[in-house]
Amino acid sequence: MTDLAIRPYRPADLDTLRRMTVDAFDGVTLEQNVESALGLLADHDWRWRKARHLDEDAALHPAGLFVAEAGDRIVGYISTRIDREAGKGRIPNLAVAAELRGRGLGRRLIEHALDYFRTEGLAYAMIETMAQNEIGQHLYPACGFVEVARQVHFARRL
Repeated sequence: MTDLAIRPYRPADLDTLRRMTVDAFDGVTLEQNVESALGLLADHDWRWRKARHLDEDAALHPAGLFVAEAGDRIVGYISTRIDREAGKGRIPNLAVAAELRGRGLGRRLIEHALDYFRTEGLAYAMIETMAQNEIGQHLYPACGFVEVARQVHFARRL
C-alpha cells in the first residue's frame, strides 16, 4: 500500500462511504442485531439505517471525516466527533475495503484520527465496538485503547 493517502472527506465520497460501511459492518452492527431480533422496521432494513450513520458523520463533523485512497480508489475511512468541553474525541465509524483488511490500514486510519485529536488539543479518545466484532476487539486494544465498560442493548417493537 505504498500509494495510499489519507485525505479530508469530500461530499462526492458519501455514496462510496455508505456502500463501504454496509459491507464492513455486516455481522457486527447494532442495526443488524435489532433487525434480527425484531424483523424489518419502518420499511427500511439495517443496511439503510447503518448507511445513514455516514450522513450524520458528514453533516455533524465533516472536518473530522478522513478518507483513505489507493490511487483514485477509496479503500477506507474514519469518522470522528469532538467534545471540546470534555476534551474528548470519539470515533463513531471506521471501515476498510474487504480486500485490504488485516494489512494495517485500519490502524493507520486510527492513528490519523488520534493525531487529529491531538492537534485539536483533546485529552482522550474513545471508540466502541460490538462484542461480536472480532476485528475491533483485537485492533482497538492493539492501538492502545483500554476497555472501560460494557453495555447491553435492548429493543422492542412499538
